[in-house]
Amino acid sequence: MNKGTHNGHSANSDEWAILERIYRILTEEGYLNGGLTSTERCQVSPPHSVVKFEHPADLKRLIHFPMDEKEPSSEATIERIIRQVLHYSVRTGHPHFHNQLFAGVDPYGLTGSWITEALNTSQYTFEVGPTCTLIENAVIEKCLELFGFPATGDGILCPGGSMSNMYAIVAARFRAVPDVKRTGVTNLPAPLVVFTSEDAHYSITKAVHWLGIGMNNLIQVKTDCAGRMIPEELERAIESVIASGRRPFFVNATAGTTVLGAFDDFSAIADICARYAGGLWLHVDACLGGTAILSRTHRNLLAGVQRAQSLAWNPHKTLGAPLQCSVLVVQERGLLHECNAANADYLFQQDKFYDISYDTGDKSVQCGRKVDAFKFWLMYKARGETGLESLVDNAFECSRYLHELVRTRTGFRPVLTEFQYTNISFWYVPSWMRWMQQEPPTERWWQKLYSVTADIKERMVMRGTALVGYVPLLHKGIGNFFRMVVTCHPRPTLESMLFIVDEIERIGESLGNANPIPDPERHENNPQQPNNGMEL
Repeated sequence: MNKGTHNGHSANSDEWAILERIYRILTEEGYLNGGLTSTERCQVSPPHSVVKFEHPADLKRLIHFPMDEKEPSSEATIERIIRQVLHYSVRTGHPHFHNQLFAGVDPYGLTGSWITEALNTSQYTFEVGPTCTLIENAVIEKCLELFGFPATGDGILCPGGSMSNMYAIVAARFRAVPDVKRTGVTNLPAPLVVFTSEDAHYSITKAVHWLGIGMNNLIQVKTDCAGRMIPEELERAIESVIASGRRPFFVNATAGTTVLGAFDDFSAIADICARYAGGLWLHVDACLGGTAILSRTHRNLLAGVQRAQSLAWNPHKTLGAPLQCSVLVVQERGLLHECNAANADYLFQQDKFYDISYDTGDKSVQCGRKVDAFKFWLMYKARGETGLESLVDNAFECSRYLHELVRTRTGFRPVLTEFQYTNISFWYVPSWMRWMQQEPPTERWWQKLYSVTADIKERMVMRGTALVGYVPLLHKGIGNFFRMVVTCHPRPTLESMLFIVDEIERIGESLGNANPIPDPERHENNPQQPNNGMEL
């Protein structure tokens, strides 16, 4: 121990005092809305930017990242380091952050997250997490109820939706091949095959690789123009796999696809799964769109999910629970334990003095597991059903207003005529790209628009005024368009929607000076979109 230090820090300092200052630091740096006045909360342009972007090489010069300190740092140095990191990070809780499927956090959820970190316990045995165990059970029971699963079902909190989807495949594989834990997948009489849509999340692709099923045994089913799986195509794909001598066992349907926010026809897909001997396992990836279940107005989007064998939902996406908070529910109690248990006798002793059915750790592939349930549980306790519903309904209302803006405002073109969820996708065609004659635009014109979309995003980031994602749908022959994601936190407003549209238009028009009009011999006011099958 160095002279004059105690526990690695200055002997006369209070190393816990940083926790008393951190709320002030976060609010001053614009990361907590609690630091804004009521007037600032209503401003279209809050006092802080969404991001102060620096390229990696420049950021390395601005902040000392190597961990080479030899002596303890002073309190002032620690605060300076914290402020530097905050200064150059992205304010996901900013009113104009719409770049991901998540955004700001619910303050009650953040409270739960901070308490969880202070508790610093693991979610594997009742003895080290008594209240946490009962809280997770309560969250699972509520989710079973919300999604129409039987009370005899089960579930688990997972470290993200990708892991939730993987848990579902593991459970389905165990149910299809009960001896798979012992024998593995290499000597099966027929290869197992997974089905998902071509618009589904890439976690399914990663899961078949990780679990040894193989990407050659993943069938990506065609979707319609709105991104929904076509049931007839699914049935044809299943029949083709059976004819090839392989064994279908798992179908992944999606409630809220990553890009277009599409909801599959769960009842039709469930009917197909039920037609085959023993039934195919139907899983619903509702990581994004599952939040609609909290709204009486919009829960019809999830009609039929109660027929699935499993379902994944991420309250950390639309609803604003802090990352990460992902729930998996299954119809069959005991299945998760049966297919995942390793019976570690140093943790799960069978002669404990309390009811060991509350030791839930062997349901998990992990040993140590964070208490993610507490965040959503506290949000529900604080807001109740009606409070959460109002947040969800507001997000839908603002997304509908945004859709109307991009549908009717000159220069904006929605990718779809109707959107099911709160993802709104569109292009902006600057005035210097609009033509005067009614004839189809060239491929060169479309490529220019795709490039302009990326250019607008770059200028937006460099200005720090907003973050809105752009994406292509290459399997549908479409290049870059904006995907604006509307979430519950921070509470969106009609004014914040209008700001995004104004900002994209402002930046798009400013690009005209550096971009000559393509194909000057051709002019058109309303160029048609490419022949890609999308709704127009």
